[in-house]
Amino acid sequence: MADINNPHILLVDDDPSLKRLLVMRLEAEHYRVRTANDGQEALRDLKVQDIDLVISDLRMDGMDGIELFEEIQRQHPGIPVIIITAQGSISDAVSATQKGVFGFLTKPVDKTELFGQIEQALAQSSRPISLDDNTQWCSHILTRSESMERLLKTAKRVAESDVSLLITGASGTGKELLAQAIHRGSPREEQPFIPINCGALPEPLLESELFGHVKGAFTGASNDHLGLLRAADGGTLFLDEIGDMPVPLQVKLLRVLQERQVRPVGSTQSHAVDVRIISATHRDLEQAMQSGQFREDLYYRLNVVNLKMPILSERREDIPLLANHFLQQCQKGRYSKATAFSPEAIDVLVGAAWPGNVRQLENAVQQIVALAHTKLIPESLVRDAIASESGVMPSFNDARHHFERDYLVKVLRLTEGNVSRAAKLAQRNRTDFYKLLQRHDLKPDQFKS
Repeated sequence: MADINNPHILLVDDDPSLKRLLVMRLEAEHYRVRTANDGQEALRDLKVQDIDLVISDLRMDGMDGIELFEEIQRQHPGIPVIIITAQGSISDAVSATQKGVFGFLTKPVDKTELFGQIEQALAQSSRPISLDDNTQWCSHILTRSESMERLLKTAKRVAESDVSLLITGASGTGKELLAQAIHRGSPREEQPFIPINCGALPEPLLESELFGHVKGAFTGASNDHLGLLRAADGGTLFLDEIGDMPVPLQVKLLRVLQERQVRPVGSTQSHAVDVRIISATHRDLEQAMQSGQFREDLYYRLNVVNLKMPILSERREDIPLLANHFLQQCQKGRYSKATAFSPEAIDVLVGAAWPGNVRQLENAVQQIVALAHTKLIPESLVRDAIASESGVMPSFNDARHHFERDYLVKVLRLTEGNVSRAAKLAQRNRTDFYKLLQRHDLKPDQFKS
């Protein structure tokens, strides 16, 4: 008997003898098989069953195979369909594939060709793997990868505790999605989940956003501001790009973690907070500690459990799943001709390098959909999109970091390493300017004549 986690195939045919033969072949390969006699029965089954693949006869009374495929595309986008017919012709095959049908086979069906197409079709089926009986907490993370499955199982275990977590991994791998899943799988799920990017705000504004301020604490502070630590009380605060947090704020955050109290800027009164901290970074924090850019005591407070996100090239089996998901997202709220990738296009996507990870894949799919003129996306369009994406769009934080460093190098060269003149040229005070130089590991002496 096939395991419940094995792929589930719906076989639609009004020929009982052929149906019995195909069921025997499929079950011998450990597929779970459900049968329907016509298109209407198949659509009823699809509403109540988790189906990974539909194999349908082309010529049937009432609704034929192409009409059934079109209804499946409308009601259940992402489920691949293979069409089988005794009256096969080149024109039928061309018409079917242009509409987005995954495969087209003629009777008598060649066993090797059938299972080859099934294997390819299942590789881009939109149903993810099942981790356990309750996956609602991570349902927004699409995967069929063993490495991601192991990571999610670990995440579920630590979600039920209250320890601080550090999520590491390259930009574009989905660190915030994992943080959201952990919050949803925790006892705090009914309370707020509040994210903040520590690298996107200058130090004074980041301090106010995190810790809050009282009226009159500084110029422009016309009202009290609660701050995100208190706003997340009872819930989870997600500190994205924690490696970019200025050292003075690291000291203040460490005090909050130790005392479980937060004192707003300009206030003499502290407030108790009960908040779980999940942090994330793409930087090497151990190297940052050695250079003095990250406090060692804060690192060990935040890194009670470390979860490392795999890069996309380490989970290639997820690429068809993610590409089809992004394709479906592109179809919402806009006109799009494209409804499916050709098998050759999927092969190109799976074989690409993806240095920008899932974010780059999403950008590429959006470009492909915008340029597609046919329902079935061809290999050539995918190759063109990947070529144009080869210069990966950096994240905002990466772009800001590179701009800052290039700017500092330029003003130091202009002033031959004179910090006072460079700070004046940059319209920053000397203290702030020295902090910027330290953050980018730049020494003024390097630029002196």
